[in-house]
Amino acid sequence: MNDRTGISHRVAETGAGLEQHFGALGTALERNRGPAIRRIWTWGEQLADIYHRDGRLFTCGNGGSAAEAQHLSAELTGRFRTERRPLAAIALHCDSSATTAIANDYGIEEMFARQLRAHGRPGDALVVLSTSGTSPNVVATAKAAQDMGITTWALTGPPPNTLASVCDDAIAVDADSVATVQEMHLVLVHALCTALDAALEAP
Repeated sequence: MNDRTGISHRVAETGAGLEQHFGALGTALERNRGPAIRRIWTWGEQLADIYHRDGRLFTCGNGGSAAEAQHLSAELTGRFRTERRPLAAIALHCDSSATTAIANDYGIEEMFARQLRAHGRPGDALVVLSTSGTSPNVVATAKAAQDMGITTWALTGPPPNTLASVCDDAIAVDADSVATVQEMHLVLVHALCTALDAALEAP
C-alpha cells in the first residue's frame, strides 16, 4: 500500500466513523424526544415559578457535565435568545478555592453538597448532570438538596441509575455512548432555556 492509498483508506475510515457518530445522535434524538419534551416543558414552568418567588437555580457535574452545567448557568445569568432580566443561577463547581478546600478537608463527595448547604434555601432548584448517573459527589448533592427542600432535576445516562432515583424528576438519556449522552444533555439544556423563557413571558 503506497502513502496515497493509505491516506485514502484512513480518510474513508474517519468518514465512516463520523457517519456513525452523527447517526448515533440522530437515533438518540428520536428515541428520547417525546418523553424529554414533556418533562422539559414541565421543568421550565416550575423553574419560572421558582424565579417568580425569588428562588435560585444551582447546577453541578463533573468533567464534560460540569461544562454543560456551567453552560446552563451562563445562559440564565446572561440571556438565551431574547432579552429578559438576569436570573440567579450558580454552578457549584466554579469556585475552585471552595471546591478544592472542601474536597481536601471533607472528601470528594462533599465538594458540591457542602456549598449547596451554605448557599441553598428551601424553594430553590438544582439541576445535576452525570452521564453515568452514579457520580458520588453529584448524588450526594442531590440528596442534600432533598433534605433542604430544594427541587431536584437530573440529566443522566441510560436508566436505571442512582442519581435519577434520588431526584424529584430525571431525564435518563437512552444512548449507547457517553459522547452521545453528553450531546443530548446540551440539547436538553437549550430546551430547558427555551421552555423557561416561554414560561416567564406567559401572562
